Amino acid sequence: MFARPELLLLLAALPLMWRRRFKKPANAVAFSDLSGMVPVSRGRRLLAELPAGLRSLAVAGLVLAAAGPQREVLTTEASPEGIDIVLVIDVSSSMLAEDFAPSNRLDVAKEQAIAFIRGRPHDRIGLVSFAAQAITRVPLTVDHAVVERAVLELKVGELEDGTAIGTGLATGVNRLRAAKGASKVAVLLTDGENNRGRVDPRTAADLAARFGIKVYTIGVGTEGEARVPISRDPVRYETMPVRLDEELLRDIASATGGRYFRATDREALRQIFQQIDRLEKTPAEATRYLRVEEEYRPFLIAALSALLLEMIFSATVAVRVP
Repeated sequence: MFARPELLLLLAALPLMWRRRFKKPANAVAFSDLSGMVPVSRGRRLLAELPAGLRSLAVAGLVLAAAGPQREVLTTEASPEGIDIVLVIDVSSSMLAEDFAPSNRLDVAKEQAIAFIRGRPHDRIGLVSFAAQAITRVPLTVDHAVVERAVLELKVGELEDGTAIGTGLATGVNRLRAAKGASKVAVLLTDGENNRGRVDPRTAADLAARFGIKVYTIGVGTEGEARVPISRDPVRYETMPVRLDEELLRDIASATGGRYFRATDREALRQIFQQIDRLEKTPAEATRYLRVEEEYRPFLIAALSALLLEMIFSATVAVRVP
């Protein structure tokens, strides 16, 4: 489209100019015999008309540029209002139980946590791990590559053994309490009972509720007994009873408006993370803009280039003699 389309009528002058150029002049001198004249080759005749052709292109380019060619561009901008999420993952020795065959509980938890992270591109995500103590591995960040790397590096044995659910949750709450996201969520994953730490889990849940933090709790492990490695050289296993305080995990979720899930195998854990992903969708607003971009520069550059070439050819290979 053009801002000033009426100027395009000037292009009609170009055919008239060429018609006049090739029209035989009324006062032309007639020769009775042309045998003494050297014939002009077709190539030289075309070369002689080249400056006029370039001039016509220049005029056409200037007219098109003056007419104001424009292009409409529709832009859609998504304005996501991200959710702040902290993953609180148990790394006590019981997470090595191999009832999520062919992997242990921790490896499967890491795998599914990474899949969850990759599905939340607009959210700030942090990571807390806990055993007898708790530690912030990654504060809230949009650099998900850093969070994924930290999840992959989680291992049993870096913290004193035990299960301090209250301390782990309180550490996650501390990371979320001042967050500015549309909503604040903690995902607590554990396979045991609270047996260490100075913070009562229900007190930590009340604190989370006070700061508007929703806690989703995940209890992992089969029911009954599970095989746990007790040495690596040589590899020795011991069958141990599964002790999971489901009542506590339900109370934590209920107090904060979250939900409790139980995962007894890899597929169940995968589906749980998918459910949490659906429950905590990132709100987003899409704004559409229609902007007009001026497109006169290519025509102006072409016109000026044609004028320059005309000057060069007229002064060199296509010199006209009066």
